[in-house]
Amino acid sequence: MKMNPLGRTGLMVSELCLGTMTYGNQTPKEEAHAQIDRALAAGINFIDTAEMYPVNPPRKETMGHSEAIVGDWIAANPGRRPEFVLATKHSGEGSMVARDGAPISSKTIAGAIEGSLKRLKTDVIDLYQFHWPNRGSYMFRRNWTYDPSGGDRAAVIDNMVDCLEALKAQVKAGNIRHFGLSNESAWGTAQWLRLAEEIGGPRVATIQNEYSLLCRLYDTDLAELSAYEDVGLMAFSPLAAGYLTGKYRDGAVPEGSRMSLVPDMGGRKSPHVEAAVEAYMGIAERHGLDPVHLALAWCRTRPFMATAIFGATRLEHLDRILGSVEVSLSEEVLGEIDQAHRAHPMPY
Repeated sequence: MKMNPLGRTGLMVSELCLGTMTYGNQTPKEEAHAQIDRALAAGINFIDTAEMYPVNPPRKETMGHSEAIVGDWIAANPGRRPEFVLATKHSGEGSMVARDGAPISSKTIAGAIEGSLKRLKTDVIDLYQFHWPNRGSYMFRRNWTYDPSGGDRAAVIDNMVDCLEALKAQVKAGNIRHFGLSNESAWGTAQWLRLAEEIGGPRVATIQNEYSLLCRLYDTDLAELSAYEDVGLMAFSPLAAGYLTGKYRDGAVPEGSRMSLVPDMGGRKSPHVEAAVEAYMGIAERHGLDPVHLALAWCRTRPFMATAIFGATRLEHLDRILGSVEVSLSEEVLGEIDQAHRAHPMPY
């Protein structure tokens, strides 16, 4: 398993990261624990979760269950916590499953971290992330409608400083080690970096944004920011919520799949997406590649990639994903991917 730097933290993380957003919903506890065992044995040293997980859909009554399942594994395996980097997230403004939609601020950070530490049964969170900014995000298929023009810049900056000061206190207390963002923009990340330098950190280490063959918004301004500022991408949904596995072809909706629970796939579902999927399935078939391996091996070619976060509802899905690390894509395949992207540019 290849290791990549986690920003400027000095940590090295595996090119694949075990995502946990199905733990406690689609994936039962016993299966989740078996996945953690299998992932660590395969060389994965990075686990990502969030206070609001599980999702599909997120609910108040299940909030924190994914963290608790990971925490139960940690408690059952004393001494193994140093084997992996552990990341979790603070929900952003408007999430009614946590704090009735309160924005991220110094008033919420300490309590949210305390809750995550208790559920995770650990003394420290290695990477603490803001799940999305209070001001909103162009992610979640909102890239065509996101309008920041009515925002209050001064209020946004004041809130960022307030949050950074609270995070500094948490680092000093030993509750968290590093700070990351999620569903952020280039402007927002640049402000977090600038302000952290002014007040003495903590510096942004990573951005967790959606990225896959079907969602390449990161290729533009954020790619440049990653290169110059050493802020790596933690790509979520590198398999495009399952589309790039091929399991939804020809109208199929497997029982227990995301589409069976969220029929519109969180806004992803459209004829344009299906056409793009067919293009990438065709490339995989012509070159004798598993489409899962094609999608994940392509992620590894991206210069800004710190890790690709995958979700596996079952152990057999995890085993299939692990096989991707043995696959390298030829120049011919990469050329065909480029042609497919030009024909089907960022369909959602």
